[in-house]
Amino acid sequence: MRLFIYLIIFFAFFDLFAQLPIISPFAVSLGAGPFLAGLAVGMYSLSNTFGNIISGIFSDRKGPFAVLLAGLVATSAALFAYNLADGPYSLLAVRFVHGLAAGLTVPAAFTYLANRTDHSRRGKNAAISGAFVGLAAIIGPAYGAIYTGQGSVSETMAATGSLIGLLAIAAFLLLRTHRVNKKKENSAAKRQAFHWNPGLYRSFSGAFFLMFSQGVLAYMLPLKVESLGLPSQLSGLLLSAFGLSAILVFLLPINRLFDAVRPIITLVLGFSIMGASLFALAKVSTEPLLYAAMCAYGFGFALLFPSINSLLIDATEYASRGRAYGYFYAFFSIGVVAGSGVTGALAFTADSGFLFSGSLLLLVALANWLTLKR
Repeated sequence: MRLFIYLIIFFAFFDLFAQLPIISPFAVSLGAGPFLAGLAVGMYSLSNTFGNIISGIFSDRKGPFAVLLAGLVATSAALFAYNLADGPYSLLAVRFVHGLAAGLTVPAAFTYLANRTDHSRRGKNAAISGAFVGLAAIIGPAYGAIYTGQGSVSETMAATGSLIGLLAIAAFLLLRTHRVNKKKENSAAKRQAFHWNPGLYRSFSGAFFLMFSQGVLAYMLPLKVESLGLPSQLSGLLLSAFGLSAILVFLLPINRLFDAVRPIITLVLGFSIMGASLFALAKVSTEPLLYAAMCAYGFGFALLFPSINSLLIDATEYASRGRAYGYFYAFFSIGVVAGSGVTGALAFTADSGFLFSGSLLLLVALANWLTLKR
């Protein structure tokens, strides 16, 4: 069943990444200005935050299976609603519903997975789940850009909704026989309170700043490509290059590093490499160098993602892990909103947005390094 949970994780992030190249142009085509276009990108993540927190709370109370199934069904329905968007404000409403529904799925899936993972393999298993995220990052943007280029955004979303609907049916049939004893799980949850601690602070802040940079990429990378006079489809291909770089690190024998080295060390390295890569994106102006910068960014992402997952697992107990993952992915969602929203509100150019985000990541790396012994 572990493989099937990885498949659910893949489609949850596939849904996210497939939107990246198409939402801001779609919003503009519906009459949105720069602020509303940026808000349309971030609205999904804003409501996703609430969905993540709800998912975490009910995953601890009811078990992750019910929440996971509800998230898949609701997400499938929300994706078909894009056909109803006929202006920027109706698009914002659809984005809110979509983000809220999708927010239920990911924390429940990771809680289901973490509660069935041996502690000594937590880093490697986080890397494998990261590989499916990376695979979604490879396929999703290219799928979104190419499919929409041949049809429309609503058709692209409906196709994704059909796939997730089929996955919901499969989840109902396959996972219901693998649920843990709810009575035992609920009684354990009542005895085990959720406790904030330094490991969770590092994990949550890592999730926030990781996705802050992703929000900047989602908003600024198409603008960077356009400013250089390169084909618009290149932004989707560059995001796929980042995913390919990450997935190679996740699946090659180097993934043993995540159980052999303290996660805080790989966290600092990951942030440093990602920050330097964003600086490079701001300075380069040719297609090969853009690919090189995105591959380096993917390598940093591959170091960071298992690290923040391992920190979370180390800092929580079984009965409170659902809520921890709910907060964790809420910080993911808030990070995307902050990344696209802040750079849009400050009217940054693509290059200045990359420099701003890269500086933040390097500062986070430095802060974690300086507090390493503590």
